[in-house]
Amino acid sequence: MIGGIFVDGGLLAMVVVVAVWTILVRDSFAAVIGYACYGLLLAFAWVRLAAIDAALTEAAIGGGLTSVLLIRAVVRLRATEASAQAETPGRLQRILAAVLSAAVAGALGVVVLGLPEPAPSLAPRVAEHIASTGLGNAVTAVLLAFRAIDTLLEAVVLVYALVAVWALTPDRFWGGRPGPKYAVEPNGMLAYLARLLPPLGIVVGIYVFWVGADLPGGKFQAGTLLAAMWLLTIMAGLTDVPPISRRLLRIALAAGTVVFLAIGFAGVPLAGAFLAYPEGFAKPLILLIEAASMVSIAVTLGLLVVGPPERSGAP
Repeated sequence: MIGGIFVDGGLLAMVVVVAVWTILVRDSFAAVIGYACYGLLLAFAWVRLAAIDAALTEAAIGGGLTSVLLIRAVVRLRATEASAQAETPGRLQRILAAVLSAAVAGALGVVVLGLPEPAPSLAPRVAEHIASTGLGNAVTAVLLAFRAIDTLLEAVVLVYALVAVWALTPDRFWGGRPGPKYAVEPNGMLAYLARLLPPLGIVVGIYVFWVGADLPGGKFQAGTLLAAMWLLTIMAGLTDVPPISRRLLRIALAAGTVVFLAIGFAGVPLAGAFLAYPEGFAKPLILLIEAASMVSIAVTLGLLVVGPPERSGAP
């Protein structure tokens, strides 16, 4: 008990220190590194709260892919960073920003501290009906059985985010290859890691997807891991990003949403409602949705990090 208090207290102190340092540091690259560390510390916090699914997502997105996106932004904005740092905000702007931040933090604190005891929970209802899904992981059951429409819309939003990134493409490069062409360093450390890690990462990703039906894991965590392995080979120069006009790429992007919708509409005549599953077929249908969504999530996240097309479709 006492040891747990010390661990939680130390974790809280590190989170606060890293958050304050990330806000106050002047160098953009250092701030991004602080943000990545902050995301990893939050993942440990979720582990302490026994929310393993949230911890995996936070580590993969908050500490991983989002940090890569921010690093790319910093590299692109290096030329303008000096002039931006020279423009210091006035005292009134600082006071307004501080007051607004304090108001938001205070409002969140009031809401959290005002929750009734015990807090409202749908856990009893989920536990009552989870057997009908054939799943052992309550998170997967909630996401794909009890609130499947929300999950479907999240998948659509993710694809729309990529479309918004592609909308930034110059007309002369439309249909071309996203991102720059990375040079190959055959004896470099990145190339060595890009040859060593992806086979292991793919196996782990498939495992995380498969056990997600009964244990922490699932399509999003697996898709994020597969996207990271793909990006590693791209940045090492071992593979190139395919043109966005390639049909197979677009099929992979749409697969998750299309399969989700197809199974959802099939539930109307077979089970009496949209996204309802016929009795005895819930688990295989959910796994089919998860498999298609995993592929779409991996491709979408990878392309979001790479950015809009910057080259022609020629090799």
